[in-house]
Amino acid sequence: MSILPARPLKYLLASIVALTAGGSDIAVAQAPDSVISQPGTAPASSFRTDRLPNGDVKPSDGVGVFDRMGAKLPDLPPEKDYKGPIDEAYGAFQRGYYLTAMDKALPRAQLGDPAAQTLIGEILSQGLGVKKDVKNAAFWYGKAAEGGDPAAMFKYALMLMEGQGVPRDKAKADDYMRKAAEAGNPSAEFNWAQILVADNPGEKGLKLALPFYEKSAEQGIADSQYAVAQIYGTLKDLPQEKKQLAREWMARAARAGFDTAQLDLGIWLVNGVGGPKDYVKGFEWLKLAANGGNVVAQNKLAHLYINAIGTPPNPIEAAKWYVLSRRAGLADPSLEDFYLGIEDDQQKAAIDAANKFRRR
Repeated sequence: MSILPARPLKYLLASIVALTAGGSDIAVAQAPDSVISQPGTAPASSFRTDRLPNGDVKPSDGVGVFDRMGAKLPDLPPEKDYKGPIDEAYGAFQRGYYLTAMDKALPRAQLGDPAAQTLIGEILSQGLGVKKDVKNAAFWYGKAAEGGDPAAMFKYALMLMEGQGVPRDKAKADDYMRKAAEAGNPSAEFNWAQILVADNPGEKGLKLALPFYEKSAEQGIADSQYAVAQIYGTLKDLPQEKKQLAREWMARAARAGFDTAQLDLGIWLVNGVGGPKDYVKGFEWLKLAANGGNVVAQNKLAHLYINAIGTPPNPIEAAKWYVLSRRAGLADPSLEDFYLGIEDDQQKAAIDAANKFRRR
């Protein structure tokens, strides 16, 4: 079955801001209402320069998680296929025979079978083979939630939270979300963790939420994997063995296609956060995120091309990525100085390349 989007990560990120402000080597910019904030204001560097005394290249300033507070998360992955006893109604549903599934599930649902009630709620909520009916979907999800079905408790909690088919009721929504999380529903685990962080700002909320993020992350929820990585890298009194796994969790989220994790992993690799520096891999992850349309990654990629970090220097590519990020509204005075300092034919080539860019 498909599932609804999760709560945004801005609650988690706000708590991390409070814990790490002023104590990180990654540039921090608090921007609660913006997906991206202004980049660092370090002076512009000339091409092929900006090196450390030992001759090594100096990474451009990273972008902290705070710059993406409130960023839209990707949809959560589909729920796993039903693995319980053979069920004719669910079997018909999985094969796309929705009316047959409804016919087989309805008598059982009327007799109080929570699994059948959940199935009917899913069919009605999506309009699969029948007219979409959110109100009746909420009714059946509610019945199944009362019967203890974890998937239904999660879906019904979201409907209560958003006022879909039922009046908004935060207390009831939170209660069902908690029950679904405690029953092991991975999407509910993530959302309940978000609620705990939102209701308990600071370190307390992160500690309360972490076990639920961890359980959800283990079940493949990229949003939770990203959260675990950030918390492991932030909380100071965690066991060292957990802190050492921060980068691996970030990599898992990145490999799942979460562009914000790809961005952060690239920055971590370039800056040596959570492990040794690896400029080449950092460049590769930032380029992947940039090609996917992540504006901050596009901005940072321009810096890497200018300073030959993980890649040979390339003024046209640097200018192309700057042009793309500038068009998206991300200003950067140092990159603007660089852009104005290159030759006219290089500017033209960069603009042509930017015009041909298509998200991959």
